[in-house]
Amino acid sequence: MTKYVAKKPDSNNFIAYTREENETWKILLARQLKIVESRASREFLDGLGALQMPSDRVPQCGDINRVLNRLTGWSVEPVPALISQDIFFNMLANRTFPAASFIRIREELDYLQEPDIFHEFFGHCPMLTNPAYADFLEAYGKSALKADERAQRLLARLFWFTIEFGLMRDSQGRFTIYGGGILSSKEETVYAVESDVPARLPFDASVCLRTPYRYDIIQPLYFYINSLDDLYALGAKDLVKMAELANVEGDVEPGFNIC
Repeated sequence: MTKYVAKKPDSNNFIAYTREENETWKILLARQLKIVESRASREFLDGLGALQMPSDRVPQCGDINRVLNRLTGWSVEPVPALISQDIFFNMLANRTFPAASFIRIREELDYLQEPDIFHEFFGHCPMLTNPAYADFLEAYGKSALKADERAQRLLARLFWFTIEFGLMRDSQGRFTIYGGGILSSKEETVYAVESDVPARLPFDASVCLRTPYRYDIIQPLYFYINSLDDLYALGAKDLVKMAELANVEGDVEPGFNIC
């Protein structure tokens, strides 16, 4: 259940946000820009610069799409708070990123359990300006559409440990962030790359597919890639077959209590 209601665009695809909602965006953006500048991947920061999101109001999809269409052929589209997996995968397969249209209330400024428009636009859209990342996400969506329900459940883990909570490690061994679930979070952006608590493992798709996760906690485990070329190469593989094999092998120990 959700306390939030999706905001619907008018006939001109314009969503009217209130003064308080625009102020919430302003607060979130100013705060998070300072946090990510030394912790986000170069690709994310480049994409953020390309998008030039307004600092004083919630962006409209048209603001984002003018840049994404030109750079990678992607677009972002507002959706209800909850959509089916098939709709989600179909949108990705057609280079369209589904985005919640509401923004969090002030009482949940630091954390909320469901994605809002700040998470979608700030956390995910900058990476969609990168061709390798964008091509992987399309390939992922197409693969997931071919999978049965059981394989789709495991492929959701792959999305979680890359698109939502992925790290990169550069040639000097420094960790940076490309996952939107981290980059839109005040606490987890710092924790993911600086805390000595979580495990950080080299990315291995077969392990990711077998690793459960929880969405309501700070993550105990992150997988890191060396470059976005790793994701691009992953998109060319038979992800459905990999998920089917992972299902046969069974889950690994998750490292947390499963509720």
